[in-house]
Amino acid sequence: MKLFFRKYGKGPALVILHGLFGSSDNWVSIAKAVSGHFTVYLPDQRNHGLSPHSLVHDYDSMSSDLLETVDWLGIGRFFLAGHSMGGKTAVGFACRWPERLNGLLVADISPFTAQNGNSEAVSNHLAILKTILSLNPGHFKSRIEADEVISRTIPEERLRGLILKNLQRKDNESYSWKLNASSLLNNFDKILEGVDPGKCGSSPITGFPVFFLHSEKSGYLPKKDFRQIMEIFPATEFISVPGAGHWIQVDNPEAVIKALLGFIDLT
Repeated sequence: MKLFFRKYGKGPALVILHGLFGSSDNWVSIAKAVSGHFTVYLPDQRNHGLSPHSLVHDYDSMSSDLLETVDWLGIGRFFLAGHSMGGKTAVGFACRWPERLNGLLVADISPFTAQNGNSEAVSNHLAILKTILSLNPGHFKSRIEADEVISRTIPEERLRGLILKNLQRKDNESYSWKLNASSLLNNFDKILEGVDPGKCGSSPITGFPVFFLHSEKSGYLPKKDFRQIMEIFPATEFISVPGAGHWIQVDNPEAVIKALLGFIDLT
């Protein structure tokens, strides 16, 4: 599947993958901040943003989508970054095609561990999906009205903002969802799964810098999982991001930008 993408800057190629319920829009400010050093590509992953929808949503498929997209763009080796679900996709790609990467950055996710244990996060994800599926966006007259309706089931402003990012105005001035919520709900267990470490081969993956960012206020990348990550990516540098929750690019964008620019210093 070829993915919709946005492109910024000039220099060596850098691909950044968004997380669950996100889109390329979420990373535009980061892309612009590093666009003097990289040609930045921001894809929408399948069932998100302006990319095609599919009944299938798993990490093998999403990493294959990325391969098809970069091949179509004529990109050879590139730097790859991913947040949350996008981080798992990035690790899945690195395990299958490590020869294509100049560097890997994974933001606030434990890629080889299922996320089922993070009960609050799982509950929030399910609430978002069920809210989207319960609403007919064609009835909304404005985003303000949509926010008011959504607030009845999702009181947290940040989560509502994530939902509203997926609302788009059509040519006839009505609204529709960009997100394929039904497919995401049907594949929810697969989204929570970790990347199969067996797909990473029998030898450690080396030859390019690897950064794992773990947010100070988030439980998505616990320190107990560092050892397994090091077994597969022994050159990993773990970078603690102070003051940040799971939406690391919003809470501390300077730390994310600094880490991405660290690729330049090491290559």
